[in-house]
Amino acid sequence: MNGPTVLILDNGAHSIKAGFSKSSTDEARIIPNAIVRSKGDRRMYIGPEVDLCWDHFALHYRLPFEKGFLCDWDTEKAIWDRAFQDNVLAVNPRDLSLLVTEPYFNLSKIQNTYDQIVFEEYEFQTYYRAPGAALVPFGNLFSQEYGGRNPECMIIVDTGFSFTHVVPIISGSIVWSAVRRIDVGGKLMTNHLKEIISYRHYNLMDQTYIVNRVKETCCYVSQRFASDLEECRLHPRRNSIVQEYVLPDFSANRLGYVRPPAHLRNASLTEEESSLPVLFVENERFSVPEILFNPSDIGLDQDGIPQTVAYCISLLPADVQGLFWANIGLIGGNAKYPGIEERLATELRPLAPADCRVSVYKASEPITSVYEAAWRLSQTPGYGDLVVSREEYFESGSNACRKKFGGPVAESNVPEIPSTAVSSRRFWGRVMTKTKENVLHSAAP
Repeated sequence: MNGPTVLILDNGAHSIKAGFSKSSTDEARIIPNAIVRSKGDRRMYIGPEVDLCWDHFALHYRLPFEKGFLCDWDTEKAIWDRAFQDNVLAVNPRDLSLLVTEPYFNLSKIQNTYDQIVFEEYEFQTYYRAPGAALVPFGNLFSQEYGGRNPECMIIVDTGFSFTHVVPIISGSIVWSAVRRIDVGGKLMTNHLKEIISYRHYNLMDQTYIVNRVKETCCYVSQRFASDLEECRLHPRRNSIVQEYVLPDFSANRLGYVRPPAHLRNASLTEEESSLPVLFVENERFSVPEILFNPSDIGLDQDGIPQTVAYCISLLPADVQGLFWANIGLIGGNAKYPGIEERLATELRPLAPADCRVSVYKASEPITSVYEAAWRLSQTPGYGDLVVSREEYFESGSNACRKKFGGPVAESNVPEIPSTAVSSRRFWGRVMTKTKENVLHSAAP
């Protein structure tokens, strides 16, 4: 690729995946997208400095993203400044092109601020901005199935920190009218787990870091939710599901870890091990990720991922719907839950037409999959045709960016961001009515 080196920022609400077009994808840096204040050493850590924090007890987080949108640019700019320093990425923006991700249905005023920060504050040479799913066609999510190429029609389930989005793509372009959002993400599940643990065990409402580690270490998606729940009820703390999570002691530089429960241990514990604070994690392991499939469990009037995918496909042209059922991709941090791919495929099969093949593909590295796709895009000869230069920006302003980057309609014309509550309920009402008509017709003499 000719032109300046491309700085790639997959700017997520939880973390920033950063690297360069001239480096390999393995050299991507994962930077916490937060400013953290530690009560232990009374210090403030900004972005990449969070990795230097040794006492994660009762951390206070200041996040630039709120409800999925970048609202606090002072915080974000402070994090980017630290990331661009010599001891992290060591970049001079004036010599680089920037490829950055943005939220779905990003508001035009926020987009204007992106453009202003990029060209007027940092003075990048050129710049391209796109939501994460729009970059997936350049990646290798489906390449094993299609011999290194990606299909023309695909559904991307992007389940991240703030929300879960179901995004249909035809020929590399997002079909915005069919994009749907579920108000469940990693942040909500961590908060839900905090409430459960604080009610049943220890008060960990202020321990976001610790509970998030418990979630990432212990949780999985159950393939038989009712059976697993019954097993935990009949045999509390003596079943195949329970895990003992030893809570960390940061003063002793000891991280939290999982140890076998008492009825599965081959040897007795030492006196020191017996005195350690232990968190017994049973049905919490699978009931927290279950929210992705049944948001109504916590009172959200929305459908889960399988029903939302089915409804999203129903909004697409009928002659290509079979292609979407066969190409469903999973990306985002929540896709790391063990069992999520199998559970989604199992629940989608009854919702799909009988003559359609249902295939679900999970990215090998769900967290960095968008970064890897962006890196591949930066290697293509056509990348230079996608970007906006500083000259174009200063001549036409943010209109130049809107014209090249595309996306949904302008903010003034955008209705409420489509979720899955009312629209999907109408869809399933029609499905049930049609099913009843077919049953009555087949039963008629």
